[in-house]
Amino acid sequence: MELRHLRYFTALASSLNFTRAAERVHVTQSTLSHQIRKLEDELGQPLFERAGKRVTLTEAGDTFLIYATRALKEVDHGLGELRTQAVSMSGVLRVGTTHTFNLAFIPDCVAQFLARNPSVKVVVDELPADAIAAQLGAGQLDIGVTYKPEAHVDLRFEPLFNEELVLVVGEGHALAPRKRLRMIELHQEPLVLLTKSFSTRRLLDECFTATGAEPNIIAEMNTVAAMLSVVRRIAAGTIVAANVIRESTGLRQVALEDPTPVRTPGLLFNADQQLARPTRAFVTLLRRTATGNHAQAGFHAIDPS
Repeated sequence: MELRHLRYFTALASSLNFTRAAERVHVTQSTLSHQIRKLEDELGQPLFERAGKRVTLTEAGDTFLIYATRALKEVDHGLGELRTQAVSMSGVLRVGTTHTFNLAFIPDCVAQFLARNPSVKVVVDELPADAIAAQLGAGQLDIGVTYKPEAHVDLRFEPLFNEELVLVVGEGHALAPRKRLRMIELHQEPLVLLTKSFSTRRLLDECFTATGAEPNIIAEMNTVAAMLSVVRRIAAGTIVAANVIRESTGLRQVALEDPTPVRTPGLLFNADQQLARPTRAFVTLLRRTATGNHAQAGFHAIDPS
């Protein structure tokens, strides 16, 4: 069954006259009659009764008309939305994100977005995860790129991918040659970690407790860049997402296991707020970029459905 068959059927059902219906859908009367026959053959029952020039709907035709009309209405609505989207967007897009994503992922997406939508102003606030959730709830942000909040039932979280955390040490550190390390081996190891206000720190504390490891936490900081700067200078390690480390930084990554600390970044929405068109376009870009980047990096992308 093709979309044109539905249009031919509804045109004939509304006029009950082959000549007028054919004019309405811009085909010949013989073409219309032939296509209606094909539709009836496909459905296995007549939709119209024909008595000379008189045309009436059958009981099956009456039933099918309800659903055909509804289907065409939805299709036409979708076509209207696509035509609207073809027009240049404008307005302000407000994005909240954590430091990790603001190093490369968000700037990359913003650059792509602005190249396609130069009339939209993008405002990016780098905030702690709890602040992102609070501002979304208050309507001060349109979208958050962060980790799943521990509360805030009024927000909707859409996971993007899973990422493993790794141990990062300087090139001269004793653990630098290692490829993998069990969490228990970090017992009494000097570490520089995020403060306890971060969900990532709470995740790591749970991993340490599960294995019985008690690392020597010599410093706590609230930015990843500061932690990396410290471990580049002294014989200590830190634990961060692998994608924040760039080449030729004087740092080495060591995979962690038993257990492997895993975080799930994603998109955070206000469940009661309808997304504006710029937000919907940016969300689509975020999904596509996350899937492409992390498929190449070997991470497991998550189907949001």
